[in-house]
Amino acid sequence: MENRVAENVLGTLGAVCWSIQLLPQIIINYRRHDTEGLQGSMMLLWAAAGVPLGVYNIVEEFNIALRIQPQILTTLSLITWAQCLYYGKKISIMKCCVAVASLLVLLGGMQTGLIFGLQAAKSHDLEWPLILMAVMSACLLAAGVLRHYWDIYVHRTVRGISFIFVGIDAAGDLFSLVSVLFGTTIDALGIIIYGTELTLWIGIFICGGIFNLLPWIRERSKQRDADLQDPVSLHPMPSSTSVFRTASGTEVSGRRPWQSSS
Repeated sequence: MENRVAENVLGTLGAVCWSIQLLPQIIINYRRHDTEGLQGSMMLLWAAAGVPLGVYNIVEEFNIALRIQPQILTTLSLITWAQCLYYGKKISIMKCCVAVASLLVLLGGMQTGLIFGLQAAKSHDLEWPLILMAVMSACLLAAGVLRHYWDIYVHRTVRGISFIFVGIDAAGDLFSLVSVLFGTTIDALGIIIYGTELTLWIGIFICGGIFNLLPWIRERSKQRDADLQDPVSLHPMPSSTSVFRTASGTEVSGRRPWQSSS
């Protein structure tokens, strides 16, 4: 169902979400001065995913917003990765800046070369290189999110990651997915790229409900029952805003899953 206006509006909304998705995470890392629980490898995988995704979106001539989107993803992912180096591994800020700048130049050069190469391949009716780019981007994006599933499995809590970031990223995937559906043709590979990550983020939300929200609800229920039985004593109650603010790894063992670390 072609609708150029809907395609561009939804693509723009997706790009906007991806432009700000990592900002809440970056801010939380700065305030905590800690990235424990946040997977630095996830950020590197996402930065790398921006290359084949950018190549695919540009060569397939998606709307402008979807062409810019992967560049924003790569840049913000590398900034967040630098925070993991600075706060987690205590590497100097100068070395972090050099590492980010070097990777930006390297990945940018790779993407530029691949764009020209795949445009030439497309003009000769070669489809497999573009299919490869789509598969690579989907796999790298998915692998980045799957790193958190392993952390959740090990620690039985969703830690170190901002649920605001997760929600914005999932919204970006959803808008981008629907934008692809409104294109001149239904791009199955584009649907797979955005649909795969959206599904994984929904899974993270479900894990947050099981491991973070439910224990918080049970704890509040116990506190409420205790207050009813002994109304004279006062019990410290957590703020309701702390339910979906995950604890960092250094604090998980000493805090309940619903408690905020910031």
